[in-house]
Amino acid sequence: MSVPRLAVTVDLVVLTVREQRLSALVWRRDRPPYDGAWSLPGGFIQLDEDLPAAASRLMAERAGLADVRIHLEQLATYGYPDRDPRQRVVSVAYLGLAPDLPASTRAQVIWRAVDDLKHRDRAAFDHRRILGDGMERARAKLEYTPLAAAFCPPEFTVAELRRVYEIVWGTALDPRNFHRKVTGADRFLIPTGRTTTRDGGRPARLYTRGDAEQLRPPMLRPPGRMAGARAERC
Repeated sequence: MSVPRLAVTVDLVVLTVREQRLSALVWRRDRPPYDGAWSLPGGFIQLDEDLPAAASRLMAERAGLADVRIHLEQLATYGYPDRDPRQRVVSVAYLGLAPDLPASTRAQVIWRAVDDLKHRDRAAFDHRRILGDGMERARAKLEYTPLAAAFCPPEFTVAELRRVYEIVWGTALDPRNFHRKVTGADRFLIPTGRTTTRDGGRPARLYTRGDAEQLRPPMLRPPGRMAGARAERC
């Protein structure tokens, strides 16, 4: 029996908050297949590199984000036979999260609000599905891990952290209830002893991220939003 030929790629779901909207980095294709559609930055792995090294290389080469501090983790593997019309391709997707990421150095790579990508623009390959999976991973991880702080500057206020949750989850949260939960979570936030007025109004306390790996107790999404997020993936 002959060994089937197949290629392995890495695709990057890079998310940040820009202009108060959850945004993803996308590549505007200028050649077939899917000429004119958007796709996620990515590319083929080299024979002498492993997957994390390929993800880091492509973050610089294809995403145009070299030397940028970013949380990067493996998301999922996609391998159904017809996902690429050119050949049999298995893709390993990585999820990258960071606050206020800069514009890409690649002219074809731009930031787009994820709501626009989901509902308006034509997507290449199965990248709409991969983007949806990355968004849901980010939303879920905000419930049980301190990942929301990855969208914040090194020192941030509770109001700035709340806006991250609201933007990623797509729903408004009660400020007092949120403040009580995040400041009561074990080792989530560490007071710096400093304040800021950048939110407007009275000085607000500044915090840094603690060393907690899991949130105890968790920050659960409002039930209606959880159902809506699952529906987006269908």
